[in-house]
Amino acid sequence: MNIHEYQAKDILKNYGVNIQRGIVADNPEKALAAAKELNKETGTSWYVLKAQIHAGGRGKGKIKETGSNGVVLAKSIDEVAPKAKDIINGTLVTHQTGEEGKKVNKLLIAEDVYYPGDSEPKEYYMSILLDRAKGCNVIMASTEGGMDIEEVAANTPEKIIKEWIDPSVGLQSFQARKVAFALGLEGNAFKEMVKFIHSLYKAYEATDSSMFEINPVLKTSDDKILAVDAKVNLDDNALFRHKDLVELRDISEEDPAEVEAGKSGLSYVKLDGNVGCMVNGAGLAMATMDIIKLSGGEPANFLDVGGGANAETVEAGFRIILKDTSVKAILINIFGGIVRCDRVANGVVEAYKKIGNIDIPIIVRLQGTNAEEGAKIIEESGLKVASAILLKDAASKVSEVLK
Repeated sequence: MNIHEYQAKDILKNYGVNIQRGIVADNPEKALAAAKELNKETGTSWYVLKAQIHAGGRGKGKIKETGSNGVVLAKSIDEVAPKAKDIINGTLVTHQTGEEGKKVNKLLIAEDVYYPGDSEPKEYYMSILLDRAKGCNVIMASTEGGMDIEEVAANTPEKIIKEWIDPSVGLQSFQARKVAFALGLEGNAFKEMVKFIHSLYKAYEATDSSMFEINPVLKTSDDKILAVDAKVNLDDNALFRHKDLVELRDISEEDPAEVEAGKSGLSYVKLDGNVGCMVNGAGLAMATMDIIKLSGGEPANFLDVGGGANAETVEAGFRIILKDTSVKAILINIFGGIVRCDRVANGVVEAYKKIGNIDIPIIVRLQGTNAEEGAKIIEESGLKVASAILLKDAASKVSEVLK
């Protein structure tokens, strides 16, 4: 589960991580009030306005309607409301959102932390995630923090520092010092970074997160270490242990079809294709998508109805797939193990009748328990549904209807 920057920073703050302070607002008037409050609390006279969407690249992204960037600097209190107006309720397009962009519903008004002092501010990159190959968490850091970290990883991977954490003992003090030393820090900045890493790792483990990414981590001109940005991904499978974190979910940032699928107990991911898939089992779903591509089509989605497929789940799956106007055919591929094929076939027939006229060709491939009975139900239904038993037969029928 993704959360917004301001929510991520609240989590980090609760675990002792120093953050760039800010106040969230949802209209220009509240943005101005937030700036005034921030001035009282921190003394800042410059303000950073940051669009809150679930996507990276906000600083380089553009608001469609106004041309404003997703992250802007207001150098006086008078600039806050006009600049906030250019961002809030606009559509922000970044390299991660695609051309359709995402609507900005909230704005974070943050303090300026790049103030002058005894030394130059310096940006670093830091993330914590699970290294599945090694079976342990890894801290990744770089001296090249900022908006172009993807280019650093692609062109100069030697600048990425990695420190793996043994899960049986956790993060050790020497490892935090090792990372801080590799970043070239010394004096108070070195000590602050060590504390920062310890607190960050503690927050990562305590929240059962799948990824923390802080870009940039800032060394200020007076040698403080702060999280200026924060991207936190929470592990969906562990949310039952964190009822408070569940409340941070912003459904408006998610694909409506995926939200609807979740309510029906379906696993759905939208893809850019022309053949809708409805399958039971993730492995079979992957194989089905491969078959679709081999037959000349492109999968329009990943949809796993699970082991308890019935008329209700099949109907829900149909309705979700049919909302995608790019779908030109639907392939239902069921292996009858836990669920019987005849039960699924009856579900398809019932769902088809409930939905009404479906102009898109439907191919149903049933294999396993009661496959023959299921195929017979489909064939005798009188509906425009083609049945198949072998996967290659289903693939050829997909190819035929696409032509």
